[in-house]
Amino acid sequence: MTEIASRQLFSKYETPAELAAADAGDVERLIKPVGFYRQKARQIVSVSRTLLDRYQGTVPRTYEELIELPQVGPKTANCVLVYGFGVPRIPTDTHVHRVSNRLGLVRTKTPEATERRLMRIVPKEYWLHINELFIRFGKDLCRPIGPRCPQCSFTSFCRFYPRTKWSRDARRRRDKTARR
Repeated sequence: MTEIASRQLFSKYETPAELAAADAGDVERLIKPVGFYRQKARQIVSVSRTLLDRYQGTVPRTYEELIELPQVGPKTANCVLVYGFGVPRIPTDTHVHRVSNRLGLVRTKTPEATERRLMRIVPKEYWLHINELFIRFGKDLCRPIGPRCPQCSFTSFCRFYPRTKWSRDARRRRDKTARR
């Protein structure tokens, strides 16, 4: 969804100057496939104005400068670096954080801590792939509510699975079979 919305947005507004002058309602319509599109539309226009004021309309190319922009956090800064400039990073949202913890790759409390740990243990050439795969996996199967554990191939080493009803049901069936 993000990719579709980005294409729609940047096909109409190609520069920060154009976005800074944009009507937030028009931006909303273009990015509607993404969650929180109303809030994000206002933020996009606001950040575009800041880019004009502080950076003469040029998007900063460093993480440190990007997170100084209003409404730009670690995930957004990393997305700009990865998708805008081809800089290897691991944009870590709630899906990447949840999947990484459930699969036992990390034991962290925040997406930022997850990102730091993943960047230490995952080879750089896989960083972007981890992000894309874990987001899709986190949305489709390893959901925060109503995960689809019976369809998952990773239950044997998932830290979350033993606490699910499917795991308890499987144990009960095994116990019944063993008693026979």
